[in-house]
Amino acid sequence: MSTQHPDNVSSPFFTENSEIGGEDEIMEAYYAFSHLQCDEQMWDCEGKEIDNYVVKKLLTRYNNFFQKHRLGRDIFLTLRVPNPTVEKAEAKILLETLESIPRSFDASNLIFEDNIAPIFEVIIPMTTSARCVDRVYKYYKDFIVGKQHQAFQEDDITIAEWIGKFNPDKINVIPLIEDMEHMLDAHNILKKYLSDKNPKYHRIFFARSDPAMNYGLVPAVLINKIALQRIYRLSEEIGMEIYPIIGV
Repeated sequence: MSTQHPDNVSSPFFTENSEIGGEDEIMEAYYAFSHLQCDEQMWDCEGKEIDNYVVKKLLTRYNNFFQKHRLGRDIFLTLRVPNPTVEKAEAKILLETLESIPRSFDASNLIFEDNIAPIFEVIIPMTTSARCVDRVYKYYKDFIVGKQHQAFQEDDITIAEWIGKFNPDKINVIPLIEDMEHMLDAHNILKKYLSDKNPKYHRIFFARSDPAMNYGLVPAVLINKIALQRIYRLSEEIGMEIYPIIGV
């Protein structure tokens, strides 16, 4: 997984100035896929202005590449969204971002006509409980996708009949856990979250740099190792593949 614009000695070749703007980030995502051969790009919607039309712009500007490397099947764009439980000032950005997922599906399907969702996973940072994750999952499922079945009034059409169906019908929500207390309890958080769901697999994201800054290098390594061991045991216990992501 590639993250957006890590620190560089000098500005990347695709930027016009020292501050990377929205259009530069589109080019950066394409560069990560096409030249660095990354199979996943994290699109950061947290704490800054972002372009919710990233899928449409990627597919129209670099159509030849994405014809051969399908977004959502061969390579992946994963949204990092704000956590409203913690980031109150950024809370409504979460709603805007989740609303963009069905629109991105439509943009992709208009070109390829194969019903492959270009975005189907989001990352929720600073996770401290199963509810933090579940709220994002259920908001998308019940309030974004779910509203399509509502009619405007008794003798009128539904929202889906008016503007089209909402896809994908659900998303995977990846908890990003960043502090020692909750990293060591991640197996319980994930077990509770998955108790009423049955995905083919699930992913969990463990921070690495923040624990190193907060607790030191050696404790950060040990915290991650213990957390990974407990997640492995959970995977065996519930019979589901759980794939960890570790930040660097």
